[in-house]
Amino acid sequence: MAKGTVRYWAAAKAAAGTAEEPYDATTLAGALDAARERHPGELVRVLRRCSFLVDGDPVGTRAHETVRLAEGGTVEVLPPFAGG
Repeated sequence: MAKGTVRYWAAAKAAAGTAEEPYDATTLAGALDAARERHPGELVRVLRRCSFLVDGDPVGTRAHETVRLAEGGTVEVLPPFAGG
């Protein structure tokens, strides 16, 4: 298992009640499953609408089970937002 940091932004931050927390997972799917277990309720709904960056790279439409996490890496959780 890799250890790293999940960073929540905007609505995800509010729903999680924290700006960041550690992950201990080998894939993005594993890290997100753990986040859903820690923060049931609103975060589960918010995550359905989010985009993700893993170590600065957009995940896009890749299956979360195929996105490997690195030791010391960072997952950015980005809800949709308006503005420009």
